[in-house]
Amino acid sequence: MGRRHVKEYRPDEALALISADREGRAIHCPSCGSEAMERTPERPAEGGATLGRVVLTCGQCARLVAYIDRAGVSTSPR
Repeated sequence: MGRRHVKEYRPDEALALISADREGRAIHCPSCGSEAMERTPERPAEGGATLGRVVLTCGQCARLVAYIDRAGVSTSPR
């Protein structure tokens, strides 16, 4: 369920974008087809992972998806 005045992707589109971003592939908007996707924070030049909240926003239709990047977080049991 979307928030008022905030355009969000459908779940299947959001999962495809998140998967492509985590793999470092080029991403484009599944809604409008634009390649003007903005990533906040930007991906580090050395290719390292950014931990924390990542927001992907389309520069043309303004749809967005946010996820928590835990690429470097250990998942070992306590």
